[in-house]
Amino acid sequence: MSADVEAAARDHHIGMIVPSSNLTMETELPRMLRAREEAEPGDRFVFHSARARMQHVTPEQLRAMNAQAVRAAAELADARPDVVATACLVAIMAQGPGYHCTAEDDITGALRAEGCPAPVVSSAGALLSGIAALGARKVAILAPYLKPLTKAVADYLEDAGVEVVDALSLEVPDNLAVARLDPADLREHHRRLDLSDADALVLSACVQMPSLPSIQPVEDEVGIPVLSAATATTFRILSELGLDPRVPGAGRLLSGAVVTPGSPTHAA
Repeated sequence: MSADVEAAARDHHIGMIVPSSNLTMETELPRMLRAREEAEPGDRFVFHSARARMQHVTPEQLRAMNAQAVRAAAELADARPDVVATACLVAIMAQGPGYHCTAEDDITGALRAEGCPAPVVSSAGALLSGIAALGARKVAILAPYLKPLTKAVADYLEDAGVEVVDALSLEVPDNLAVARLDPADLREHHRRLDLSDADALVLSACVQMPSLPSIQPVEDEVGIPVLSAATATTFRILSELGLDPRVPGAGRLLSGAVVTPGSPTHAA
């Protein structure tokens, strides 16, 4: 980056509410946005995280973590971020259809109470937005969860009007173990899914399961858009910041060809 570009570059401050055992959101989002900085050096990104306790992906711990979101949002408000993302997809989807709207409203309220005007993005709402922005109506999903939680994710998508044509559960309940899964294995796992009727593939329906290195290679192989909870969250963050949602090598959603976020809605 030249000295002139460096001097003119603008910092965008991104607040994240993450599970205490999450390692991946603070890895994949910065990697994507660093890649964007290299391609478009006029914008830089700074990350600030607040954590909510959660070690095992069980309904009880997911509910307890959700209860900490307002406290975490108030802490982030002190840093005056430009946007806040809450990053545990299944914690929200396991609470029942449309809960991302409730979660986003609660966090927005906590931020406003502290004088912070930042927009709020949830990974659950972002995944719906990303699917809608791609024009996809039928998806296959790959998740690390036990089968009942994967079904909860599928039911959530179905309630929002997205047909889940196939789903694969890797059945890893420990959240740290999920973070240690090799993303390269997804290049084989996806072959266990029936994609014949899918408009898009959600390669990781979880912000903890690493997938970024496999997004573009799998998309190139299967010939349909491939996204993840992390790429969808990045798409929404960039859109909320008023920036072109473009990240090199991160799939069609972040190719720059998809420029208008979809609006996630709760089906009647």
